[in-house]
Amino acid sequence: MQKQLSEKKRFSIISRIKSTNNAWRGIGIFIRSTHNAWIHCFFGILAIYLGFVLNISNIEWVLIIFSIGFVILAETINTAIEIDIDLTSPTYHPYARDTKDVAAGAVLITVFISCVVGLIIFLPKILLLNTI
Repeated sequence: MQKQLSEKKRFSIISRIKSTNNAWRGIGIFIRSTHNAWIHCFFGILAIYLGFVLNISNIEWVLIIFSIGFVILAETINTAIEIDIDLTSPTYHPYARDTKDVAAGAVLITVFISCVVGLIIFLPKILLLNTI
């Protein structure tokens, strides 16, 4: 039997901490099931490596970290949408395809934006190294 809204549990720090297990499980599902996540992680690690090698500024670090985070966030949301669509529409439906394609397009947009940020930050520094 479902609880009424008025019968909500009291706030508990312990239950909040225990509920993070679900989030960690979700991250595990994401990492195991999303092949593109490994590609995003590779380029994220490459950007971090270049940041150390090229000694980027604090502001540039913030932009790089946010860019990496936005791409991974978009990919996790895309994965969640794909899992849901596969559950709710197991047979082919054009709207299901459209939903998945739009979610994948959102990831692609974040990747493009991150590439532009990376080029703006890293390209001048790399070109400067070639002139030395």
